[in-house]
Amino acid sequence: MGVGKSKIDPCPLSLSLGKSHSVDTSQRHHESDSRNSKIPLCDVAGHSSPTEMPTGEQREAEGVDGMPDEEEDEEVFFKFVILHAEDDISEALRVQDLLQNRFGIKPGIIFAEMPCGRQHLQNLDDAVNGSAWTILLLTENFLRDTWCKFQFYTSLMNSVNRQHKYNSVIPMRPLNNPLPRERTPFALRTINALEEESRGFHTQVERIFQESVYKTQQAIWKETRKMVQMQFIA
Repeated sequence: MGVGKSKIDPCPLSLSLGKSHSVDTSQRHHESDSRNSKIPLCDVAGHSSPTEMPTGEQREAEGVDGMPDEEEDEEVFFKFVILHAEDDISEALRVQDLLQNRFGIKPGIIFAEMPCGRQHLQNLDDAVNGSAWTILLLTENFLRDTWCKFQFYTSLMNSVNRQHKYNSVIPMRPLNNPLPRERTPFALRTINALEEESRGFHTQVERIFQESVYKTQQAIWKETRKMVQMQFIA
């Protein structure tokens, strides 16, 4: 999944119809450099600067772009995906950066980075099942969009129907424009939400995002994909 120095043009309906945004995450996602045929980023029109590079750097860059190794081609199972409203892309990127760089929870992705041109339900399925945790960014904007409501109900049902996904949906109230508890849907009130402004936020994060849980889900994900590939070949 190459994010090197490209710009990410999120799918309009990763959030809602009729609008699109460009998100530059070139400084945030160097941990997600593996190309992912199932959950790649939408790399568009972003190219390297024409500034001349030293010969050594040119060779290194050509080696990466021209002859990708197996590790780069390997699909990525993310530690988390952030589902968010269209107007909250900047906040989602901030939270992603916080979790990855302050807490070392890598790699992560926001829903605006899901590939363009796919069925939106397929993107949602890929996002939820291609990551260990699904973070619902609860802001004032989140519940204004019918698509966002569908996202969180679908995520909850997935966590109920799949044993290894139990407790994988994490509602989060960020610092900026959080959704008040009294306006939070009942289905989400039953889950302990991450409260960024809480003094115990750091402890909450460490307790939730455990490496052992990630490894277990990753192993199941790989085995499931292997079985699907074998059936396809057969």
